[in-house]
Amino acid sequence: MDEPPRLPEGGFAAWSRDRLALARRGADECGDVWQLEPGVYVAATAGPCEAVLRRPQDFLKAPSPLFPPLKRSSGAPTPEQRAHAHAARMRGLRAQAVAARIGEIALGAARCADQWPTGQDVEILPPVRHALAEIGVRYLFSEDAPTLLPFASQLFLAREVLVRPTRWVWPHWVPTPARRFRTRQQVAFTDALRPIVRRRRSSGRLGDDVLGQMLRPSSRYGPLPEEAVLDTLPGITVATFETPTRAAGWVLLHLARYPQAADRVAAEAAALLPADPAATTSAHLDSLRYTQAVVREVLRLHPPSWLLTRRATRQTQLADYTVDAGSTVLVCLYTAHRDAREHSEPDRFQPERWLDDPGPSAEPGIFLPFGTGPHACEGAALAMAMLTLLTAQTARCCHLSEPPGPEPTYQVATFEGLATVGLRLRATSRS
Repeated sequence: MDEPPRLPEGGFAAWSRDRLALARRGADECGDVWQLEPGVYVAATAGPCEAVLRRPQDFLKAPSPLFPPLKRSSGAPTPEQRAHAHAARMRGLRAQAVAARIGEIALGAARCADQWPTGQDVEILPPVRHALAEIGVRYLFSEDAPTLLPFASQLFLAREVLVRPTRWVWPHWVPTPARRFRTRQQVAFTDALRPIVRRRRSSGRLGDDVLGQMLRPSSRYGPLPEEAVLDTLPGITVATFETPTRAAGWVLLHLARYPQAADRVAAEAAALLPADPAATTSAHLDSLRYTQAVVREVLRLHPPSWLLTRRATRQTQLADYTVDAGSTVLVCLYTAHRDAREHSEPDRFQPERWLDDPGPSAEPGIFLPFGTGPHACEGAALAMAMLTLLTAQTARCCHLSEPPGPEPTYQVATFEGLATVGLRLRATSRS
C-alpha cells in the first residue's frame, strides 16, 4: 500500500485541481519524464515508470505510514524479522497458494452477485467492499475470520480518515485526531488477533491460511515473535479488500457501459464455471480468458493505485533529468498505461487486445496496476482472482445499467487512488 503523494503546498494546489488531466497533459507535452516543481518529478510513460520501480536502490519506497508497528517495550521489529514476515506472507499469497483456495474465493463472489438488489439504483461500493472484505479476511484467517471481520472494517475506516486530504501535512510524531483513531483501531484489531495466535500456537494447529504460514518457524530465523506477527497484519488485512474494491467499481461500471462485453462475460461464466461455486478450481479460473481480459483492460485504463511515490536515494539519471538525492519521483501508472507506443488506441476500452497478446509478463512495462520489481503488490494473484470471479459471477446473474440522467452517478476520487465514489448502478436479473 503506497503512501499518498505529499507535495509542497504550492505544487499540491495546482496538482489537486485536476490531477488526472494535469498528468495526461504533462505526459503529452513534456515527454517521458517531467518536472512538476523543484525536487518533484513525474515518470509518465512505461519505460521510466518501470525503471523507477525496478531500481529500489536508487528510488526508495517509503514504509507505509498507515499502520506502523505499535510502540512497545520490546521495540520495533528487526530487519531480519521484517524479511521473515514478508517471506511468510508471500507463502500464503503467491499464485500457487491462491490457486489452491479458488473455491472459497468463488463462493464469496457468487454470494455477492446473488445478493444484488434488483430493480433499484444502488450505491455499489459499500456492498462490494463488504463482500470483498469477507473474502479477503477469510483468506487470511479462515475459520477465525468472523471474529476479526468487524475489526477489519474499523481498520478500513481508520485508513479512510487518515488519508483524507488536509491543508496541512503534520510531522509523523504529531498525535492528530486521525492518528489517534487509527491507533485505537489498530490496538483493538491486535487485541482480537492475539488470543487467536496464542491458541493456534499452543494447539499446534497453525492452519493453512496466511496467518498459519506466518506462524510456521523458518529454518533460518525460527518462529516469528508474536509482536512481529501482530504488527504486520493490519496493513495487509485492509489491503486485501480496499484496493480491489476500487478496481471493482470500475469493472462493474464497464459492465454497465459495455453490454456486449458483459453478455460475453456472462456466456463464458455460464459455460465454464460449475453450478456449485465452491467446486471452482484454478483450471476454471484460467479458462475465463475473456473475463480476465475485461479485468485487465479496466485495470489498464483505471489503475486503482494510479500514482506511486518514490524518493531518490542518491543523485541519478532518469530520462533527460539528473535527479538529486532526496527528490520525490511520482510514478504515474495512469499515463504509462495510455502510452500510444505501448497500446494502440490507448483510450479505447478494448478487452480483445489481451486475447491477442501472450500476456502482460511477456512485455514488461505495459501493464503495471500492481507495480513491478521488488516492491510489487504482494496480493496481486489474490486480487486478480477476486476481481475475475466477481466479474464473472455478477455478469452471470444480472445485467447492470447506469441510472438515466445527464450526469454520471459518481465522482472520481484521485488522492488515495482512482475510485468511483458514490457510483450507483441498477441490476436486473438475467433469468
